[in-house]
Amino acid sequence: MGEKKIVETGRAVLVVDDDQDFLNEARRLLLSHDVAEVVALGSGREVVPELEKGHVGVILMDWIMPGMSGADLLPILTQDYSHIPVIIMTAVSDLQVVVGCIKQGAFDYITKPIDTNRLLSSLNKAFQISELSSQNRRLREYLLGDSLSCTDAFTEIQSVNPRMQGIFKIIESMRTSRNPVLLTGETGVGKELIARAIHRVSGLKGAFVPLNVAGLDDLMLDDTLFGHRKGAFTGANESREGLVAKAQGGTLFLDEVGDMGAGAQVKLLRLLQEREYYRLGSDVLLKSDARIIAATNYDFDALLEQGKFRRDLYHRLRCHHINVPPLRERREDIPLLIDHFLHESARELSRPVPSISRDARCALYEYDYPGNVRELQSLIHHAATCNPGTTLTMKDFLEVDSVDAVVQRSLRIFRDRHFNMQIQYETFPSLTVVEQMLIDEAMRTTGGNKTMAAELLGISRPTLNKKLSQMGEIA
Repeated sequence: MGEKKIVETGRAVLVVDDDQDFLNEARRLLLSHDVAEVVALGSGREVVPELEKGHVGVILMDWIMPGMSGADLLPILTQDYSHIPVIIMTAVSDLQVVVGCIKQGAFDYITKPIDTNRLLSSLNKAFQISELSSQNRRLREYLLGDSLSCTDAFTEIQSVNPRMQGIFKIIESMRTSRNPVLLTGETGVGKELIARAIHRVSGLKGAFVPLNVAGLDDLMLDDTLFGHRKGAFTGANESREGLVAKAQGGTLFLDEVGDMGAGAQVKLLRLLQEREYYRLGSDVLLKSDARIIAATNYDFDALLEQGKFRRDLYHRLRCHHINVPPLRERREDIPLLIDHFLHESARELSRPVPSISRDARCALYEYDYPGNVRELQSLIHHAATCNPGTTLTMKDFLEVDSVDAVVQRSLRIFRDRHFNMQIQYETFPSLTVVEQMLIDEAMRTTGGNKTMAAELLGISRPTLNKKLSQMGEIA
């Protein structure tokens, strides 16, 4: 009997065979290899009523049975239950039968007597297909809905961006999955906040345990993740648990996973595949049920091409993949984040919440943020800390080198486009023309966001709507 383990999905394997002795043997085999539930049926006529209960993930079915055979059942299953993989079993090793089964929609074909490793390998793949099919179906149904059902899980993430809302829905749709998740995106986009949201939505009772692996060599990472036995190395005066043990029943978040060395990658792969590990200096095999979430800002295609990251580990980590967009691609979140960080700074400094001048707000809106949300947070905190007054102005941000380009760009917009009007007009423009220029520029600067444009102009949104209507725009 092999050492393979069935993927734990919490869904049943339905075994259908007219041989009661075979059914009993198959049940014992599957239960001993971590299948959570096995349903054994001796007649093909019982299959459809069992499937209607909705708990079957994979069907293991004999091809030749009295009454309703596998040949009779397969067309029904592929038509009405196409999301459930069907593995055909038969004592007849006939290539024509094999080809016919596959053409009719069978997932796989196994000949009797059953080879244990062959069966377990086929079931593993079938479970993965079944789970992905279920997730895709739930995702389609969910994305057609209107609102989030776990809003509390996302309170740390300030966003009204449609792409981010889509990510929230994807996270909710995979709430029952315990498979690994790979988060990608530029530095500072908030990958750890997304990981924490995934943990909260999952309902796992254990802790969320984060670790940034950047800068850790293989030995340090081994010790940090898996712990060590007393005397395992010089200075190991007592045994210590690693973070894998602390994440038992919860989530282990590995940030900057692209920096892992070759040795650490092998051990992480074993943890993902076998759910087991050794502490340093110990030969006692330990089990782990921690859910793994990994994150990186690296281009994995380049890492794989250069041989710096194992392909098998990459595909194990990428059971679910979420790419978090940079802040410059979700500008509608910038005003929300500015206000959030202003309030955050005020709490930390025990000061009143500062206001921010229109030109400074516009400059912050225009900036591309190579450091993303983290950079915006730093800019606001720095300005709020250095300004003892109640209003943050452009001057407060000039002291930060990274925002100098923003300020200069914003100043050029306001100087050259708003006030250097002699370039465009031979005569001094009328008040109406100037007003129209300012409204046009405010709408352009905010990407058509009327609320933000009205704030830049110092008027209410209804007033802006009225003026746009007068200018022939659609309010």
